[in-house]
Amino acid sequence: MSTIWMRTTMIPSLALAAASLGGHVQAAPAADTARIAREIRADVAQAIAGINAHDAVRATAFDAPDVVVIATRQPNTTGITADRAGFRKGFASDRAWRVAMISESVDVAAAGDMAVYRSVYRQDGTHAHAPTSQKVNFIAGFRRQPDSSWKMAWYVVSDIDRPHGK
Repeated sequence: MSTIWMRTTMIPSLALAAASLGGHVQAAPAADTARIAREIRADVAQAIAGINAHDAVRATAFDAPDVVVIATRQPNTTGITADRAGFRKGFASDRAWRVAMISESVDVAAAGDMAVYRSVYRQDGTHAHAPTSQKVNFIAGFRRQPDSSWKMAWYVVSDIDRPHGK
């Protein structure tokens, strides 16, 4: 397309279209980002309850079907089935494993279709039959689903420190 054609044809057409709308183009309503952040925090709290109950289905209830999981010293996995298998393996290897939130935040895109959840939590368990604890970073990307629910598209778990005695 030539620049002249754009100036003589497209620009007047856009002006005419705007004028036919009364000169006003309606913007989409703003997303209620505070409500979305509360919803995502509540979803994560439910997932943590699932982890602490050693229930792999509850722990992954907010995973997208094609969730990508990136964890310290682990190969990446894709899919809710692989994520559930990873949780089941972890539950079987350490029956004392529990997590507790230390801090969290949620950043919601202005359009209300994506959000990033960030947190630090304490992970308690056992190593060689001795109680251990460590701090862990967790970051997850959430996407709004067609049914308006929120699902984790990906998440990253990264140790802050090594497990140490309690």
